[in-house]
Amino acid sequence: MDNALGPHLIEEIENRYRSNKSLAEAALAQVPDEDLFRTLDRETNSLAVLIQHMGGNLRSRFTDFLTTDGEKPDRHRDAEFEIAAGMTRETLMARWEEGWGCLFSALASLSPDDLSKTVTIRHEPHTVVEALQRSLCHQVYHVGQVVMLAKHYVSETWRPLTVPRGQTEEFNRRMAEMARK
Repeated sequence: MDNALGPHLIEEIENRYRSNKSLAEAALAQVPDEDLFRTLDRETNSLAVLIQHMGGNLRSRFTDFLTTDGEKPDRHRDAEFEIAAGMTRETLMARWEEGWGCLFSALASLSPDDLSKTVTIRHEPHTVVEALQRSLCHQVYHVGQVVMLAKHYVSETWRPLTVPRGQTEEFNRRMAEMARK
C-alpha cells in the first residue's frame, strides 16, 4: 500500500464507520424502549437483535485484529439473535459501545504498513483493507435495517436523519453558499 495513501484510507474508513454509527444512534434515539424488542414478523430481526449482533460482530472482528482470527472462540453468534429476559436499552447499548470501541481502537492502532497485512476471518485470509471493507459493508447493511425499522415504528413523528423530503434544492443551495465562503 502506498504510504501516502494509507493514512487517508484509514481516516476515510473511520469516518464512514463513525457516520454510520451516528446515523443508527440517531434513529435508535427516536424509538421508545418497548419498540426495540418488536419484530415485524417471525423472520425479521428486532432492533435489539440488530444492536446486539452488530456489537458482537465488531467486538469479535476487531479484538486483537491483526493477530487473531476475527471469529473469536468466545463469540456465540447464534446467541446474538436471541434476546435474554430482562434485557434493557442500557445493556444493549453497552454491548453496542463495546463493539464500536474495539473497532475504533483497532483503527487507531493501524499504520499504513498494516493495510497490506493478512488477517483471517473464520480461517479465510483477507488483507486488512479487504477485512475493513467487508466489515464496513456488513455494518452499513445493518444500519440501513436499523433506520428502516426505527422509521417504521416511529412513523409520523419521525425526524429525518438526512435531507428531508422536498428540501433537496434548499439544502443544495445552502451547501453551495457554504462552499463559496
